Amino acid sequence: MRKPVLAEKDFLNPEEAIELFNLSRRKFYRLIKEEKQLSFIALYGSRRLVIRGEFEKYLEANPKIKEGLKNASRKNKDTP
Repeated sequence: MRKPVLAEKDFLNPEEAIELFNLSRRKFYRLIKEEKQLSFIALYGSRRLVIRGEFEKYLEANPKIKEGLKNASRKNKDTP
């Protein structure tokens, strides 16, 4: 049985969402910890799951938040 591709999954754990959307781990966890009523978070017991479709809509509706969550590109040490 093959493992599902992240882009095909409807529910993602936070680590999968970070990987799929190229987000900063620290900033994403801060967002889901500080904001209490996020439409894209589903609780499954004590686990938080990200509803991919709702999260995509959230990012489209909030471009400033999307930009703030992006993982900074690493600069090459040799580049001035």
